[in-house]
Amino acid sequence: MHLSKLSKTLVLTGLLALAGAASAQKTQLLVYTALETDQIKAYQEGFNKVNPDIEIKWVRDSTGVITAKLLAEKANPQADVVMGVAASSLALLDKQGMLIPYAPLNLDAIMSQYRDKKSPPAWFGMDVWGATVCFNTVEAKKKNIPAPETWQDLTKPVYKGQIVMPNPASSGTGYFDVVAWLTLFGDKDGKGGGWKYMDGLHENIAQYTHSGSKPCNMAASGEFVVGISFEYRANANKAKGAPIDLIFPKEGLGWDLEAFAIHKGTKKLDAAKKLADWASSKDAMVLYGKNFAITAQPGVAAPLANVPKDYEARLVKLDFNYAAEQRERILAEWTKRYNGKTEKR
Repeated sequence: MHLSKLSKTLVLTGLLALAGAASAQKTQLLVYTALETDQIKAYQEGFNKVNPDIEIKWVRDSTGVITAKLLAEKANPQADVVMGVAASSLALLDKQGMLIPYAPLNLDAIMSQYRDKKSPPAWFGMDVWGATVCFNTVEAKKKNIPAPETWQDLTKPVYKGQIVMPNPASSGTGYFDVVAWLTLFGDKDGKGGGWKYMDGLHENIAQYTHSGSKPCNMAASGEFVVGISFEYRANANKAKGAPIDLIFPKEGLGWDLEAFAIHKGTKKLDAAKKLADWASSKDAMVLYGKNFAITAQPGVAAPLANVPKDYEARLVKLDFNYAAEQRERILAEWTKRYNGKTEKR
């Protein structure tokens, strides 16, 4: 009896050891990301269907936080891959010599305006995410607040204390809003029309958040009437029944690319290249297209219910180099002027 128990124990121990060995053989990739938490699972499952022997460990935060973390770790890099982080941030990392250029298998299918121009590219785009205003129709009716049609409308006194938007130092959504306003209305080192616009908008801002999703969530719950956010979160909230309309201001929409790059610190280059190959594939683009109206490969995304068909034509002309090179100056100026209304962490 004891021998039988002992042999069973030995067999079980042997099986556990084998399972442990199999698990130990998996390559672990440390991926820094600003992807929304509710998107990560589908992307990981899609990749693991093709590469079951590579395990992804995610480090997730808002774009600005992830960008700052990567820059702080420059001398002692931790990440293998940066995925789903703004292309303007990756352009900045590239200028710091922190990326390994790589042409993934499906590069030719990615539109030229949605990838790094160098050959091989330092980064490539996955999908576009762009500005949307979440407008709570129920609260607006109670307070007799009209729906805005333009960015300039949001500086009118009727919106005072009713607007929330992301802080551009911590949120990629916030940063592309600021870059868009400077592009549309003028920069001139802190003296242009874009800064005058933000001075007026600031008068009406209740709070700057650390997340691009949060302003839309706050508008959806009725905490505020207007949340400056992005189309994925707005579309998802409306689909769940939130009493919001999606508004796309007429002057043009800020945007950036969720993009992919291999980090120079990686000691797992082969596995990182496999993730790059998958992330640039049509299978991956189909998954991105469930969340976003525009994917880096054309004609993949199905129309999103609440996003206009001409969405791509409404995007401002974005210069990734300007957004990367001027980032430090723009954020320093923004922080000096407006940071007093930022939520506490």
